[in-house]
Amino acid sequence: MTPHQRHGFTCWLTGLSGAGKSTLALALNEALQARQVACELLDGDVVRTNLSKGLGFSKEDRDTNVLRVGFVCGLLNKHQVNTIVALISPYQATRDKLRDFLPGFIEIYVNCSLEVCIQRDPKGLYKKALAGEIPKFTGISDPYEAPIAPDIVVDTERFTVEESVQQILGYLSENGWLRE
Repeated sequence: MTPHQRHGFTCWLTGLSGAGKSTLALALNEALQARQVACELLDGDVVRTNLSKGLGFSKEDRDTNVLRVGFVCGLLNKHQVNTIVALISPYQATRDKLRDFLPGFIEIYVNCSLEVCIQRDPKGLYKKALAGEIPKFTGISDPYEAPIAPDIVVDTERFTVEESVQQILGYLSENGWLRE
């Protein structure tokens, strides 16, 4: 049994609000399920409503949220259930902690410029943040630390969701996470 067969992987999609993390995570989940790959999708909005209810948006609360999700991923991965996470996860040090305790951690930077995220603004959050209605909004009044050395960079300004999913699947195959 190879090390990859002993535990699952975690595809951790990080990026600004509006970069396309949730859309990409959903499409990746569908592609993996079509290949009969056991996986569970953990989306930031759903997690905030359930697992991390009551947490605010201070640095400490954001870190707690990310680490809670990482803990759940570790439990699932230990039982060969792969996970896909779509979470802003703005701090490099916290993502580094995930890499340290998740053997199958794959950091995927969903790269999209702040300007394009503001144009997309699917939830109207940037408009509110720029008007001062949302304090500590990542990318506006709170920092987003882009990954220093992500495993994968997907550029949602230049490539379609399908092309981005194929890029991730290619990485998973090349690194022994998917059986062909």
